[in-house]
Amino acid sequence: MPTISNDHDPYSVYNFWVEWDNIVHAGFQECSGLSLTRNAGTYREGTDTSLGQRQIPGLNTKGNITLKRGMTSNDEMFKWHSAIFGGVTERRNLSIVLTDDVGSEVVRWNLSNCWPTTWTGPDLNATAEDFAIESLELVYEGIAFEKT
Repeated sequence: MPTISNDHDPYSVYNFWVEWDNIVHAGFQECSGLSLTRNAGTYREGTDTSLGQRQIPGLNTKGNITLKRGMTSNDEMFKWHSAIFGGVTERRNLSIVLTDDVGSEVVRWNLSNCWPTTWTGPDLNATAEDFAIESLELVYEGIAFEKT
């Protein structure tokens, strides 16, 4: 019987941090939208009746990153979006870092030229027991994957 190794167990999704300008921003509750897609186009030659349409590689697209965190007195996310909203496009390089259960970095996604497209304030409800959560949606131009 072969020996089964547990070296390839998946990492937990709750062990992550986000950093920009070489400063760790560890207070995020959620980070979503990390995706890359290669769209498919169709092509058909006018004289080709046997194959029908062919699938050809199209444009590459990237998903928008959404960061969510509990609202505090730190208004950095709102100020970054407000600058964009006011016409000053401040692009930042951002990293999403996944760690193992003891806090050692295992995977890093480096996103280049990020800027916020949407800031969303908390939903307020006097009968709820939830925390006030703000979110920031970011676009990016480049992505690099690092595995330690």
